[in-house]
Amino acid sequence: MRIARSLLAACVLALAVATPASASTPIDKKLSFTCPFPLIGLQKLDVEIKASFEVPSAPGGTFTTDGLAVAVTVPDKSTRGLALVGAASIEGTASAGVTLANGPLTLPLALPLTVAKTAVPASGPFTTDASGSVPPVQLPNAGKTTLTIGGFSARLTPKKADGSFTGLGSFTSDCTLDPGQDPVLLSFDLGGTSSRDYGVTGSTTLKALGATAPVTGSFTGFTPAFDRTRAEFKVFGFVPGTADLQFSPDGPQTGELTGDGFVAHAKLALTLPQVTLFGLPVADAGCRASAPVPAELRSGSGFTPATGGPVTGTYAIPALTGCGTFTAYLSSLVQGDGNTFALTLTAR
Repeated sequence: MRIARSLLAACVLALAVATPASASTPIDKKLSFTCPFPLIGLQKLDVEIKASFEVPSAPGGTFTTDGLAVAVTVPDKSTRGLALVGAASIEGTASAGVTLANGPLTLPLALPLTVAKTAVPASGPFTTDASGSVPPVQLPNAGKTTLTIGGFSARLTPKKADGSFTGLGSFTSDCTLDPGQDPVLLSFDLGGTSSRDYGVTGSTTLKALGATAPVTGSFTGFTPAFDRTRAEFKVFGFVPGTADLQFSPDGPQTGELTGDGFVAHAKLALTLPQVTLFGLPVADAGCRASAPVPAELRSGSGFTPATGGPVTGTYAIPALTGCGTFTAYLSSLVQGDGNTFALTLTAR
């Protein structure tokens, strides 16, 4: 029974390990469970769980575990009860109940464990070891992530020295975690692009204008917010002009993680608060794009959620509106697709 309990704990630990990995996190947790035994009734078992987990740095990774060891201490009263029926050894299986919570996802799990064959002394406490094979588990969400242990069910078989069954045969024991204990085996905040904040440097190229403007600002989650910038251009190859550009988030922003990177489906409002030709203002203050500007922004090679890296994207500028007398002409200068962002994100 104790063994079953330890097995359950082992399963829970293994599950915690089954998350996306980035940094090794050791665990050494001691808990007590109450389990019913034939003949002797309810017994308290002490369980020690040790393991090393690869704690994810970003959503979408794979959780793995190493060095999982679950030791269950069987008390003297249980030992004497087993000896009373002639048990020389005990072995079995268990199903552990654990709950994995990852952001809004709550996943109840039943994990199988094997209780190793263990010699039963005539008296005194003894320790059994349990182990199990846990498949990799992927964590899809950013946010608080916890692995919590619950109860477990053990199917145990005591045997005599000659390998025959005792009068108990095989029995099932449903164990519960004793109250007043912290059931959380592992807890961490799973980061990633969807929760991190980055500074932005780089540039944007406006194809129709044949101009490039510097880009600075921030990138939080999947939401870019760029500072006002200025593009310098020439009309007909000799008429100097400038266009101030302000890209701002327009409504909720969406995206998805792709391994260690991401794709942001940005929707931006574009205003042109000042446009000049020959140094003279030619646009009203309300000059802006007539519709939101969609921009697909993708992380590139070398990007990591922990540090940042390159991000590129393309976008199309719709017709302008609110620019005053020269609205149609200014619109013809900037409208069109093939515009690009070339950015570098730096975690902060």
